[in-house]
Amino acid sequence: MLSPAEFVADLFNPALSFLPKALFVALMSSVVCGIIGCYVVLRGMAFIGDAVAHAVFPGLAVAFVVQGNLVIGGATAGVLTAVAVAVFAQNRRLREDSVIGVFFVAAFALGIVVISRAPGYSGSLQQFLFGSITGIPDEDLYVVAGSSAVLLTVLFLLHKELVAVTLDRETARAAGLPVFALDLALYVMVSVAVVISVQTIGNILVLALLVTPAASARLLTDRLPVMMALAPAIGGFSATVGLYLSWSLDLPTGGTIVLVATAVFLLAWGLAPRHGLVARFTARRRPRTAATPNP
Repeated sequence: MLSPAEFVADLFNPALSFLPKALFVALMSSVVCGIIGCYVVLRGMAFIGDAVAHAVFPGLAVAFVVQGNLVIGGATAGVLTAVAVAVFAQNRRLREDSVIGVFFVAAFALGIVVISRAPGYSGSLQQFLFGSITGIPDEDLYVVAGSSAVLLTVLFLLHKELVAVTLDRETARAAGLPVFALDLALYVMVSVAVVISVQTIGNILVLALLVTPAASARLLTDRLPVMMALAPAIGGFSATVGLYLSWSLDLPTGGTIVLVATAVFLLAWGLAPRHGLVARFTARRRPRTAATPNP
């Protein structure tokens, strides 16, 4: 197994230029997904994140077949599907989750059909589903960086409105906030965050990068600003350690990153100062101890 110093040396090795690219994309993905994931976790929207991961797949497939940019292709598909869901969900005869299930699964099926027509079908499908640290072209670095900057700017501008809708939709609607437009904006941002994460972590596992760090941060703090700082930090830590372990031990990058993030979540679940298992167990025992008379 490589030492951390050897891993750092490999990052600066010109013959391994794909490695720092993978680390850059993984860190950018972690920051963006960590912050957006806070809204997803607080609103109980994990299903939305999973569905969006399916929705971007046909755009990725079409971009691959026509040799276009994967990030732009996936984002386009995700945005179009999000708009379709928002429009069809206006029919109150169906619940929103039913419409989401129909459209996002249909989008994933379309992606399977499109990618099956491409040369090298098996290899390209594996790359989409599980990620590939060796397949990140230079131009995608600029697209990922630009997309991340735009997303973070929009989140900064809409933060108060998104928090208001997240905490109480009816109060936000009564206050005159455009709840529908804010929901649509969040769907679009989740779509873009998923797309920029696909190449490193893969389509199947990208939900973990969106939800797991934010869920860990939720266990560690009751304050939203702290949660939004912790979530990308946990995601960045998981990405860095996961990439190091996968490179050292020849393990799949996406799966290793997710397992590191899951390990952090389990530690938070057990050891969080107020909401962890140990803290809750101690709090339950304390009144009994206080009530026990001294002999």
